[in-house]
Amino acid sequence: MELLHTAHVPAGAGPFPTLLALHGYGASAHDLLGIAPLVSQVVPGDGVLFLCPQGPIELQVGPGQNGYAWFPLSEGGEIEMASLVGARGAIEGFLEDALEAYPIDPERLVILGFSQGGVMAFDLALGRPERFKALVGLSTWLPDLVVDALPPSDDRAGLQTLMIHGSQDPMIAIDNAQAARGKLQALGLEPAWGEYEMGHEISQQALRDLLGWLAQGPFQSA
Repeated sequence: MELLHTAHVPAGAGPFPTLLALHGYGASAHDLLGIAPLVSQVVPGDGVLFLCPQGPIELQVGPGQNGYAWFPLSEGGEIEMASLVGARGAIEGFLEDALEAYPIDPERLVILGFSQGGVMAFDLALGRPERFKALVGLSTWLPDLVVDALPPSDDRAGLQTLMIHGSQDPMIAIDNAQAARGKLQALGLEPAWGEYEMGHEISQQALRDLLGWLAQGPFQSA
């Protein structure tokens, strides 16, 4: 597996419902792993397998502190298609390897992304909706170049989707999330929506609602 990653693997043979979690710009493979035990606690069954790959681009985010990204961002926030395609290929390759290495139930695979990781989650799930049971976008946005490059698909409307965003987010304004919601609706999806008085983060209330949403359906057997 070319991407470094962290994993929470339940005890037992599986296969297990699985959450593929993609961190945001400047974070790492450890960033979202802390919610893995909480997800397993609320989802009926033997637990949820949690995979957190690390972005391939290394950044310096502070004195002696490194972070990682999926693709570079310009000062204006523009994304180059070549960078997006490269990140997509890296994550798809990671997932193919993970399906061989871990006891994943491919019928109960959920993709979640925070901030820049959410862009990648949108790109992967909307591009290949038949692969994922559900899509979660946290504090993120949906660039036009992702939507414009999507192939036709009859499976997209059946993708269970949740969006969560902070009304006080100083990094990705709530307007961007609302615009993303509209783009998803134009694609035939009807995302569940959670808006909270928080910044660029996952508040305790947002986390409770995320866990509740996951417990209600995406990980249930088909």
